[in-house]
Amino acid sequence: MIGIFNDNFPPILDGVGMTAQNYAYWLHEKGHDVSVITPYAPHSEEVIEAAKYPIYRYVSIPIPMRAPYRYGMPYIDHRFMREWRKMQFDLVHAHCPFTTGDLAYSAAKKQNIPLVATFHSKYRQDFEHNVSSKLVVDWMVKHIIRFYEKADEVWIPQAAVEPTLREYGYKGHVEVVENGNDFSTPKAKIAEMRKEMREELGMAPDETMLLFVGQHIWEKNIGFILDALALIKQEPFHLFMVGTGYAVSEIRKKITLLGLSHKVTMLGNIHDRERLKRIDAAADLFLFPSLYDNAPLVVREAAAMHTPALMLQESTAAEVIKADVNGFLTPNDLQAYANQISYLITHRDLVKQVGDKASVTISRSWENVMEEVVMRYRDIQQSFRLKNGMRGLVV
Repeated sequence: MIGIFNDNFPPILDGVGMTAQNYAYWLHEKGHDVSVITPYAPHSEEVIEAAKYPIYRYVSIPIPMRAPYRYGMPYIDHRFMREWRKMQFDLVHAHCPFTTGDLAYSAAKKQNIPLVATFHSKYRQDFEHNVSSKLVVDWMVKHIIRFYEKADEVWIPQAAVEPTLREYGYKGHVEVVENGNDFSTPKAKIAEMRKEMREELGMAPDETMLLFVGQHIWEKNIGFILDALALIKQEPFHLFMVGTGYAVSEIRKKITLLGLSHKVTMLGNIHDRERLKRIDAAADLFLFPSLYDNAPLVVREAAAMHTPALMLQESTAAEVIKADVNGFLTPNDLQAYANQISYLITHRDLVKQVGDKASVTISRSWENVMEEVVMRYRDIQQSFRLKNGMRGLVV
């Protein structure tokens, strides 16, 4: 059995949780025995019932100021621990270095099996938001690096993530294994979806629809987006924002303060993936100036629906973007970002051309990614067995 471990999982929606879900779904679809280990989250019963594979959840509590995230406490959950002691894995894959990652390491050590660990996020920025002491933040970063040093193989979702991992102090080998997306749709169908959703959202034919999807936290550079739009509020655009996070109320206040209330609509969390797909299709331009993200799924999902992203040249996330080919880039400068939006509003043919290119260059299906993952798992198991003098076939 393959174990997929992560500290969050739907119904909590973020890129890492969606990655873990797609790993589990496609491994199961390809005939592999797979289980998910993750903390409990409110309303998760529906996810458990709908899944075709087991999801084992353990007791958790909300993390202060980081809604909707949860802090898991598996060792006080006696029901979970009884199930946990019975689980037998062939390989475990941790998508986080915290409580659930520690469970994955514990299983790997006790059962003498390989541990794969993916480095997804810029954890230092998360720590700095909640902890004022640099010494404590440094200690926390060292703790997560010790976790990755214990893994048999460390994966990153794109090459540009490696410098962050090195900066944190990791010196071992890394492998690049890309993320995929589940939004692939025939182009003719996208045109129909676009028309219907734009009408539903009340978009005028000559109005440019801008879109942001992601956690509503300041680390995502949402303030930068709003400040840029305030510079060009006379332009015919409307921004739709999808997601939730600790900064929702502050973002609403900033929108009002900047005089953008008639230009920005916050849609909240959208759990219906089909609806989110339609919103991606309806948009003209995806705004994502984040310096926080590594390999954001939301950019790839928008690309799958022929919607290109406007990103920052300095960002790790922009590694997959070639300027004016499959996306748009500006320096990390407010006026430059605003000017580029204005330019693209009046050059919609260019936006469409670049969106079409994005759909075939940075949009890879999860099914295709999982074919690579399965081969890598087998290679890792084989290497582990040889290294430890074990015999027998890998699964």
